[in-house]
Amino acid sequence: MITNLLTKALIVTTTQLTMILIAVATIFLVFIIIAIVKMYRLKAENKKLMETNAFKDVDESYKDFTGGHLYSDH
Repeated sequence: MITNLLTKALIVTTTQLTMILIAVATIFLVFIIIAIVKMYRLKAENKKLMETNAFKDVDESYKDFTGGHLYSDH
């Protein structure tokens, strides 16, 4: 009698399973959309930062020293 009630309580109908799967899929879809939006925002911010002068100011005073007398120029 108790096992019969327990098995009936654990049975999930097709409609309940479908509703659970739809809810889980919706949650994952929201997470995917949030990730895509963040990716595009980061890409736009990276592009904006690369266009600033922070990366264009290269030290022009550096000279290549490998051609000096300590290295053979054969």
